[in-house]
Amino acid sequence: MELGIYYEMTGSMCVGVAVLIVWRILNWVWFEPKKLQKILRDQGFKGNSYRLLFGDIKQLAAAKKEAGSKPINLFDDFLPRAAPTVFTTINQHGKKSFLWLGPKPLVHITDPDLIKEVLNKINIFQKPRGGNPLIKLLASGLATAEGDEWAEHRKIMNPAFRFEKLKDMVPAMYLSCSEITSKWEEMVSPEGQCELDVRPYLETLTSDVISRTSFGSSYAEGRKIFQLQKELSELAMQAGQTLYLPGMRYLPTKRNRRMKEIDNEVRPALKTIINKRLKAMQAGECINDDLLGLLLESNSTEIKENKNMKYGMTVDDVIEECKLFYFAGQETTSNLLVWTMILLSQHSYWQECAREEVLQAFGSNKPDLDGLNRLKVVNMILLETLRLYPPGSLITRAIFEDTKLGEMSLPAGVLVQLPVILLHHDKEFWGDDAKEFNPGRFSDGVLKATKGKPVYYPFSSGPRICIAQNLAMLEVKLAISMILQRFSFVLSPSYKHAPYTVITLQPQYAANLILKAL
Repeated sequence: MELGIYYEMTGSMCVGVAVLIVWRILNWVWFEPKKLQKILRDQGFKGNSYRLLFGDIKQLAAAKKEAGSKPINLFDDFLPRAAPTVFTTINQHGKKSFLWLGPKPLVHITDPDLIKEVLNKINIFQKPRGGNPLIKLLASGLATAEGDEWAEHRKIMNPAFRFEKLKDMVPAMYLSCSEITSKWEEMVSPEGQCELDVRPYLETLTSDVISRTSFGSSYAEGRKIFQLQKELSELAMQAGQTLYLPGMRYLPTKRNRRMKEIDNEVRPALKTIINKRLKAMQAGECINDDLLGLLLESNSTEIKENKNMKYGMTVDDVIEECKLFYFAGQETTSNLLVWTMILLSQHSYWQECAREEVLQAFGSNKPDLDGLNRLKVVNMILLETLRLYPPGSLITRAIFEDTKLGEMSLPAGVLVQLPVILLHHDKEFWGDDAKEFNPGRFSDGVLKATKGKPVYYPFSSGPRICIAQNLAMLEVKLAISMILQRFSFVLSPSYKHAPYTVITLQPQYAANLILKAL
């Protein structure tokens, strides 16, 4: 009798658990999305009706595939190609629109003041969570941390990126730039000119700079880590374009296996470098002339001041920040260099203006920090390049509680997307030449160019503005100066114009230029 009651109770519990699981699944894939859809539509938002589980993912993937199927003419509007999903959605449904990333609605925020509010209120508008956990193998750390953890990490990392510390990194940057320009001089010298795809050389340059400025004497070990991180970023991009269901990371797919293999190689390599530095610190050696040394020194100071290890970063935390150095530092900087050379190849007037400024500042001598900081024309060119080709063309945030934004009431569970690239190309804010390359608009600085409006976000904004922007700008100024000292360049007839977003905005094909020795 008691055994029967036990079986009956067990059966009832199993049924109850099964019903709960089914209800949660149905709520996730149907009831919650339909509720969010009604709330958004009641406020005037327009978008496609929700499709079970996949939402707009298939349509968005098709739009991206179509956009990347062929190059465009040099002076065509490249927004439909570089940001096809947001461009298509806003074109179809207007600026007050949304789309579906699976069961989650993503709302576009195009008003500059609201974008500024989103970027400033970091505790309300946070980095999205969930998705494929394997993507986080690429880098987490400061990029994904929230709340007290983010504040603590940012505080510890700030000293490493202060402008006065960058002076010590210029020799490492110069060495990397010299290696690339020397290779180009060898290639150019037989005929006085040559055609080459500058992109892989500039990627090598920026990866070498990150390796040297991050790890100093461990530079060679750092190069191997970069190569693995580059492969991981491509795999992470592929993973991010597919619908992720809970547990899929455990499937033994080729991509999943490779992502885990890379992580299992990168983490021990970084841990070895970090442990060497920690031992050197304990032995009283001075190791604060690169990013890793500065980070470890700042971390040690934070722990000593608070007399508690919980206020510092663990070795695992430092590993994640080192991975972030690679991904964010190399990718952003190499793309800025590539687009700058492509634009100067098209606009000989600005190339000559920049070269004249560089030669007046340095002649044929090694550029120095003070001189680089005084390069007004070069700085204008870089600001305009970042306006036309911002590295992060779209910024996405999530809200986890009902939130008021302007006159909108956004329910918990909604994603918001800030289409920075659309704002950068908007004629309402930049004038009729908004889609043209005109560095002169920045002759009196960013504030004058934007008329004081918050419409320029190449490195994001607010508390989470890119911590390494000064490092990136200094590196690019140095590289461009050294290139202009030695070469003139024009677009090759074989160049195919194809701006394309792969995490960052970059050329889809080769960046073929014709270099001439000066």
